[in-house]
Amino acid sequence: MSGAKIAVGSDGVSRCWWCGDDPLYTDYHDVEWGTPLHDERALFELLCLEGAQAGLAWITVLRKRDTYRAAFDGFDPERMAAYGPHDTVRLLADPGIVRNRAKVAAFIGNARALLSMQRSGETLEALVWSFADSAADAATDAAASQRLAPGAPVPATSSASFALSKALKQRGFSFVGPTITYAYLQSSGVVDDHVVGCFRAVLST
Repeated sequence: MSGAKIAVGSDGVSRCWWCGDDPLYTDYHDVEWGTPLHDERALFELLCLEGAQAGLAWITVLRKRDTYRAAFDGFDPERMAAYGPHDTVRLLADPGIVRNRAKVAAFIGNARALLSMQRSGETLEALVWSFADSAADAATDAAASQRLAPGAPVPATSSASFALSKALKQRGFSFVGPTITYAYLQSSGVVDDHVVGCFRAVLST
């Protein structure tokens, strides 16, 4: 597991190392990653896309995000929940997304799971953000107090990500293992993993 680092881009800005110098990636880092996200549909889209990332680099999914949105009706859960076999065929023929049958099925199943949650009076937003305190609690997650320090190990999971993964699976979601949910907690801003020295870490202090 590599340590956290700071990289200075060609624009002279200090950032977390993982976004490199790709303009699409640096813009995602600068504007979206780690910014608290509370919109229900946006959280659903992000959960799906984090699942799509499994086994791939995030930049691969990021480059396909617009075509994912077009293919999945803007991640409207009601439309997605109504998809049938012909939609699966359509999606698996779409070169603009990752054409993995299990991931496509997970997206559709997750839309149905989300609607089931909402019908029972729950929201994805409330569920995800219920883990905010435990995600930042160094007493229950030893890495929490160190993860922003340059050179510190970069965790792939946490106690909060295991708990969120379990909660989502209980509600019928798939492709939501603890590594995926940790990345989700980071990207949705529940966990702020910008490295000390990154301009975003400075802004959030």
